[in-house]
Amino acid sequence: MASPTAPDPHQLRIQDFRYDLPAERIAPEPLPDRAASRLLVSRAGVITDKTFRDLPAELPPDALLIFNDTQVVRARLLAKRPTGGVVELFCLEPVAPHRALELALQQTEAATWRCLVGNGRRWKDGPVQLDFSFAGKPATLWAERQAVEEGGDNLINFRWQPASLPFAEVLRAAGHLPLPPYLHRPDTALDAVRYQTVYAAHEGAVAAPTAGLHFTPELLQELAQRGIATGRVTLHVGAGTFQPVKADTMDGHPMHAEPIIVQAGLLRQLLAHRPRPVIAVGTTSLRTLESLYWLGASLVREPGQETLQVAQWQPYEENAPDISPKAAVEALLAHLDATGTDALEASTRLLIAPGYRFRLVQGLITNFHQPESTLLLLVSALLGPGWRTVYEHALEHGYRFLSYGDSSLLLPE
Repeated sequence: MASPTAPDPHQLRIQDFRYDLPAERIAPEPLPDRAASRLLVSRAGVITDKTFRDLPAELPPDALLIFNDTQVVRARLLAKRPTGGVVELFCLEPVAPHRALELALQQTEAATWRCLVGNGRRWKDGPVQLDFSFAGKPATLWAERQAVEEGGDNLINFRWQPASLPFAEVLRAAGHLPLPPYLHRPDTALDAVRYQTVYAAHEGAVAAPTAGLHFTPELLQELAQRGIATGRVTLHVGAGTFQPVKADTMDGHPMHAEPIIVQAGLLRQLLAHRPRPVIAVGTTSLRTLESLYWLGASLVREPGQETLQVAQWQPYEENAPDISPKAAVEALLAHLDATGTDALEASTRLLIAPGYRFRLVQGLITNFHQPESTLLLLVSALLGPGWRTVYEHALEHGYRFLSYGDSSLLLPE
């Protein structure tokens, strides 16, 4: 819960988180060597310049690093109208017959997804078509608009031949990687490798957890040799990560729900590691870890809940529980034991902004984020006003920004 003197996150003005980011500072391509990226280290407000290969030596020796092992799906589909015009369909989340992502990706024959539609003004009625190849043979995907929702998303009915193909295979064969729109270029064969982390394991994200793009197998091996513990969570990054904040204050900005999956072993690892520092690799790992606290705190108050979800403003409510992190994680383990499963599945809309008090995380590895973004709010919540000093230093010293840019290790204390 925020302290009495902390700002009210509802009333935060996004314009107060503006800084000038020249276009030439946005990295358009990845470096040839992942670990050659630069690393800004901010330790208790003291800044030093390193390379990412130096990370193992810069970490607290008793740290626990938590990675997000989501894998980016090829969620952009470029279909054609009968007259030849191209319509872009950006798959956001499944609607029917399954809402669960893993089941939806294994669906055969037909499915309905919520999508963003680009260049669709002239697409009135009837299906659009995408011809592709699978295993050297011709295949076809048809898409038809079912409805347009209030927020502007479209419900799209898909069907395909061969009907026996899982939708995951359709996306792999026919889709494109959803690169961030600020790159202003199509995806390439290089992106197919470099817009994934080397430890990606579970398909479902429509954007990469970019802090992890700097890690190599050799760096992971060095972490193990130094005895630095690691763990993994899964948050499937949604298109909301690209959504700009259009409201004057955060009270008018809705956070999209994102699915998280955490194994019981990770929860036990968190308990065993206390009180040593936990460092999140990326904002998605951090949001997952902090969401675990709020899920567990809710279970302490109301055991036996069937649907587990974190609301956007839950930490800032007057009646937000002041439960210890230990008790919250233990409640999650008790819930898994009671339901006879080893994996916690939930969703989160958690907004982390100045005024937030961190429960499970003591540090963050992250890239440099866009001005006036919710990710910058998260960094500000961790560093306080010192975020400006970090970003000014990065701009003055030639750091590369955004998804394919350089990295930072942020240790507030």
